[in-house]
This record gives sequence, structure tokens and C-alpha cells, in this order.
Amino acid sequence: MQRLTRTATRTLLAFLEGPRSWRYGYDLMKVTDLSSGTLYPLLARLSEDGWLESRWDESELPGKPPRQLYRLTATGRIHARHALERAHASWLRLPLTREA
Repeated sequence: MQRLTRTATRTLLAFLEGPRSWRYGYDLMKVTDLSSGTLYPLLARLSEDGWLESRWDESELPGKPPRQLYRLTATGRIHARHALERAHASWLRLPLTREA
């Protein structure tokens, strides 16, 4: 991941709340306040980059489609923490203000 956007920050923070837990996309949408059109492409990129793994969960109710679950990989946990630390450090560098 090149740079940490607000969307990615919200998503990674949600995953780091339970770094080894599987999360549904819908749950992540509620927690991050992101639309599906924003969240799912991000989840796909994070999966392609090896930060997330995914699996399908079959519904126990007849007629309900399977749902995809996501969680951070071991590498993803390391990269996510590191990226958030770097982002936090850069956010703390406030520009100098000139007093009038």
C-alpha cells in the first residue's frame, strides 16, 4: 500500500480491534461508515497485497447466499501497525504557524 488514506486507516483500525478475528464486509461497512463501493475495492487491494485473507462462510439458512469473511494475515498485521504508526507520526508534525 503506497499511502494510507482515511478509508484505509478506518478499515485497518477496525481489523486491528481483533487482529485475528474474521470480519464480514457488512460489519466493516457499519464500523467504518464506508459504502460498499468504497470498502470492497479496498478489501480487494489489501487481499491482493497479502494484507488480508478471505474465506466464504456458507449460511445455515436455506436460500441465503454465502458471505465472504476477511481477516489480517500475519504480514498484514505487521504492515498495518507499521503503516498506522507512520501515518500517526506524520499527522503529529504540525505546520509552523506565523503569529501576526
